[in-house]
Amino acid sequence: MFNFSNYNPRNTKFLVKNFFMRRYYKSKKFLGVFPFASAKLGQNRLEYFLGFSKFKLILVIIIVLSASLFNFYFIKAPADFPVGAVITIEEGDTLKQIAADLKNQKVIKSPALFSGLAKVLMNGKGVMAGSYFFEKKSSVGLIVWKTIKGHYGITPTKVTFVEGATVYDVADIMQKKFPKFDKEEFLKIAREEEGFLFPDTYYFLPNVTPHSVARAMRDNFNKKILEIAEKIEESGRTLKEIVIMASLLEKEARTLKSKQMISGILWKRIEIGMPLQVDAVFPYINGKNTYQLSLKDLKIDSPYNTYKHKGLPIGPIANPSLWSLLAAVTPVDSNYLFYLSDRSGNMYYAADFEEHKRNKRLYLHLY
Repeated sequence: MFNFSNYNPRNTKFLVKNFFMRRYYKSKKFLGVFPFASAKLGQNRLEYFLGFSKFKLILVIIIVLSASLFNFYFIKAPADFPVGAVITIEEGDTLKQIAADLKNQKVIKSPALFSGLAKVLMNGKGVMAGSYFFEKKSSVGLIVWKTIKGHYGITPTKVTFVEGATVYDVADIMQKKFPKFDKEEFLKIAREEEGFLFPDTYYFLPNVTPHSVARAMRDNFNKKILEIAEKIEESGRTLKEIVIMASLLEKEARTLKSKQMISGILWKRIEIGMPLQVDAVFPYINGKNTYQLSLKDLKIDSPYNTYKHKGLPIGPIANPSLWSLLAAVTPVDSNYLFYLSDRSGNMYYAADFEEHKRNKRLYLHLY
């Protein structure tokens, strides 16, 4: 029992202070006799405050080391990562093929990890084909994200092919824009596609190939031609015939109205067995325009020479615009059989040859 009648706050303060001072000196004496106890005391305190046993501490160390090794050997970019290179994922490749190809090109270390992450993240979309540019090393996670989202890392170059451009024009333009572009390879592919490569504005990557240019232009043509597919069918003529006629119209006239008028004249000439006598074929044959032609040029033995051979030339002489294609299937019926244009592009029509000669004298000053 405590006797609070004799309680003195000052005595209590003295007793408490005395108690802790004796505890302090005992611990100092203990540590002086056993120095190792100081380290053990520190470890015990660490374990106390962190709540870890030795086993748990070792387990954490193992986990951290394992994660570091996994990151180094699988997730981290390879030491010889192709920085600054353009990596292409081909259209139609499977995920397994893509992963193996990226491994071969030193982009990733583990095909299995790439495939696994892609399956988890792509949400049914799949990896996007195309060319990817990596300006710095990237982890496998970033590679997966870029290929799923289609973040190519390249700014495409804008290239415009004017209406009436030939495959030779296209090849020259592409080589100027991309010095490494294989012009000869393109011509081997594209010559057979003349007329079916739609003139338009395109965006190409630095490593563009002849095949991809030809495919992009042909795909665009296939899309555009659908707009007049019904009219082509109604015309009773084949697509090739329409394209050949359109290529002539592209070079012969500027406006839709004049193209349609000339279309009616040229189809009429074919129907009556009259040679087309279109000067626009000669730049394709020998590089000469209307004002440079001689009588000798008109006799050149070429399947494109519409003075020497009746009917349409053997193939298109250019890649026509949609207006020219439309004009080829919507000809204007008239009593005209001849036409000419002056240097300003103005058109003059005639029903017979005498009237045509008069127009030549009046507008071209030819006698």
